[in-house]
Amino acid sequence: MYMKASHCDREPAMTQNLTTTELPSGSQVKGIFPYGASYWTRTAEIQTEQADGAPLSFFLKVTQHETGKAMVSGEFVSMRSLHDTLPHLTPIPFAWGTYAADSNVHFFLCGFVDMTDDLPDVQALAASLADLHMKGLSPNGKYGFSVPTLQGTIPQYTAWTDSWEEFFSKSIKLVMKNEENSQGPDPEVQQLCEAILTKVIPRLLRPLETGGRSIQPRLVHGDIWDGNVSTDVATNTPVIFDATCIYAHNESMSFIMASSAHSNKGS
Repeated sequence: MYMKASHCDREPAMTQNLTTTELPSGSQVKGIFPYGASYWTRTAEIQTEQADGAPLSFFLKVTQHETGKAMVSGEFVSMRSLHDTLPHLTPIPFAWGTYAADSNVHFFLCGFVDMTDDLPDVQALAASLADLHMKGLSPNGKYGFSVPTLQGTIPQYTAWTDSWEEFFSKSIKLVMKNEENSQGPDPEVQQLCEAILTKVIPRLLRPLETGGRSIQPRLVHGDIWDGNVSTDVATNTPVIFDATCIYAHNESMSFIMASSAHSNKGS
């Protein structure tokens, strides 16, 4: 997650091992400034001058270790998929990689979008997401994603799967397993989890793809909440970022947007 914040002191160490090959040809780096706030990474704005003399900024996210590598690689493919489907809704993803001088440091680089501190207009955001879900068809007709993607530092289920019931069941089972590993086993919780997996999910989801009915896997952002959406200052339109995509039921993210803790009231 990253959010808008004020510029502060220059921080050249973040880009001293990042070569200009990841930037457009002719770019000259003029400065780098910490920008935003993140739970898992360090983030910055890279200010450059282009070959024609025009200023252009980029957004840099830096992280470490194998988990960090999976985070930025999954984010890059996710953001590329979103941008290819609906270009006006996301920053332009440029690259991800590993620092040549330090194989333990990894980065994600995208276009810099100056954002307001306000949530986007809820109707405009909903219309854009609906357009994304209409256009973002699974490339192979399956549920899942082409690379691992993470919710924060936790991998989510992304293996290609034929049915929504099977994909959702395996996704929830992974969440349950991670929770048990974190909090320890509890017999009552285990019984509830088993009932959800064997009774609740089949009864609710199986009818969507049986009896002549069918649904199509659609590209979803994966983590839509008020920390990952904003308004583009230049266009006054919604912008989404920090994606962890999967091809899923198009309404699978609705529960996050509807959460009272992440309400769009007042936008």
